[in-house]
Amino acid sequence: MKSNKEVPYGNIKLTQDIGDIVRASRKEQGATQAEFAALCGVGTRFISDLENGKATAELGKVLVVIQSLGLELHLQSRGWKNNRNGKTE
Repeated sequence: MKSNKEVPYGNIKLTQDIGDIVRASRKEQGATQAEFAALCGVGTRFISDLENGKATAELGKVLVVIQSLGLELHLQSRGWKNNRNGKTE
């Protein structure tokens, strides 16, 4: 069953942002957490934790999940001087 919800692509500032994208993309592709976990080679608990924004999710596994969904992760420099609350040091 496909979801009518649009995948929330965009800037990622919180771990929950990644979780929201993973959940929406998985549902859009019609997979349950169990089916998707098996496809990725991770546990159902990991998928659940990731979708719920767990901040300590293992980065390597997160990347496997993202790639398994057919998504790409891109990083773009904003400059390190503007990293702390928008204040230049």
